[in-house]
Amino acid sequence: MTSAKEPQSTPDSKAELPVLIIGAGLAGLTVALHLAQTQPVIIMAKRGLGEAATAWAQGGIVGVVDKEHDSIDSHVADTLDAGAGLVVESTARYIAEESAEAIRWLVEQGVPFTPDENGPMGLHLTREGGHSHRRIAHAADATGKAIHEVLLDKARAHSNIELREHWIALDLITNRQLDAKVRRNKPNRCYGVYALDIKNNRVETIEAKSVVLATGGVGKVYKYTSNPDTATGDGIAMAWRAGCRIGNMEFIQFHPTCLYHPSDRTFLITEAMRGEGGLLKLPDGTRFMSEHDERNELAPRDIVARAIDFEMKKHGLDYVHLDATHLGEAFIKEHFPMIYARCLTLGLDITKDPIPVVPAAHYTCGGVVTDLKGKTDLPGLYAVGEATYTGLHGANRLASNSLLECIVIGKAAARDIGNLKILTMPKLPLWDESQVEDADEQVVIAHNWDELRSLMWNYVGIVRTNRRLERALHRIKLLRYEVQEYYANFKVTRDLIELRNLLECAELIVRSALMRRESRGLHYSRDYPGTWAVSYPTILTPQAEGSDGIAGR
Repeated sequence: MTSAKEPQSTPDSKAELPVLIIGAGLAGLTVALHLAQTQPVIIMAKRGLGEAATAWAQGGIVGVVDKEHDSIDSHVADTLDAGAGLVVESTARYIAEESAEAIRWLVEQGVPFTPDENGPMGLHLTREGGHSHRRIAHAADATGKAIHEVLLDKARAHSNIELREHWIALDLITNRQLDAKVRRNKPNRCYGVYALDIKNNRVETIEAKSVVLATGGVGKVYKYTSNPDTATGDGIAMAWRAGCRIGNMEFIQFHPTCLYHPSDRTFLITEAMRGEGGLLKLPDGTRFMSEHDERNELAPRDIVARAIDFEMKKHGLDYVHLDATHLGEAFIKEHFPMIYARCLTLGLDITKDPIPVVPAAHYTCGGVVTDLKGKTDLPGLYAVGEATYTGLHGANRLASNSLLECIVIGKAAARDIGNLKILTMPKLPLWDESQVEDADEQVVIAHNWDELRSLMWNYVGIVRTNRRLERALHRIKLLRYEVQEYYANFKVTRDLIELRNLLECAELIVRSALMRRESRGLHYSRDYPGTWAVSYPTILTPQAEGSDGIAGR
């Protein structure tokens, strides 16, 4: 087991401590670009800088910019409706009120949105499921990629931003890690992180004025997901171990339409395709959404995902079809060029043939509890984006609200951090590997990783039962024990760190699901099919839950 070494010396008091941002997606880049105007920033990415989930977002970003046909009230109403009674209305209104400014900021940065000379702000606006108006600004069908590339280039060029690739955070440094004498005289807060420099295989202690968790969601806890490999819930797990509350983890959004193909099972077929008229059909050509919701293909994602799941099980299917052929070849190539090109490489011409699709884990609607400035329960620790619970998404995220939340809360977090007083840093203990050795067999990690993802898919998926959830919780606890023992005796690796975090998050998801004795939004239980007249968010507190991982390593 590791222990603290001799504390390292405090840095020169004249040198300003950096703000450490963990994650290089839209949330992290937004905070960095606003903060770097006045202070040093470090952005840390555990893989390449271009591998954030933002770059995978196809549809677009919400902006209430069409004042003639749209309104803040309408956007708020759509968010409340999709969120199935658990959206915090004041949060939804704040985000909606800031949406036009968020779009304007992106345009000023140079994001190449699809233009329309007759459109508001010169933009072409599309519509997605759950929205009552066209209010989605997009860059064809690769909006996230367009946004991410522009902002990443800005960050690379900024003299006040240091970018670190292939660095992964292990745990937050709080009072728990400080020397007992120092701890008595210091308020509990976040002082930095322990981080593994993957290429050089060494763990370093990074001091920071503030730490921002912009680590994304936890989609990789499931066997089938539209998420990149980075989505392992690192920020959620670290915040939980540090004593922060976690909210609404039972609400995992399964995107209805992920490509079903043996060579590519993580490629998303944007919701905008249904927004533009794409139709869901059984393999024999029969449409089925009218039997599940009067809004047909434009129903919210949870309803569409459950409908597809129901039809697949009813008819013994591996997939259903999303048919856009009637939209015409020219329209498809203009509006969905990336999807057209990707499918074509797999031998599928979507201008002539329907697309085989299945639901896949897509978005984590819960996470670290924060306020509208991104502040967590732990002073000095902020969280922004998919890793958080702000109350915006409720029991189901409205399409394209997520990119908007990253910018609005990211900007507010940067402003709040910028107003913090200079921190006097205590001596922080170094990471100690003197009692551990190199792992003898990596197969343990690979096996446990596969088992976790399979049991989550089978027991904690789109439709749930108490019996399945209890079985999942029992096995997750056993896996956590095995991994924690492994973690205590061997040198850390990225795979080990990610598995540890996934197991932490899996348990949070299952515990939250067991606590919700109703069906609402993304959580559907056969044991409790009814929906309560009034409901509340599921908030887990580490002390109350008796987590054995609060204090970290």
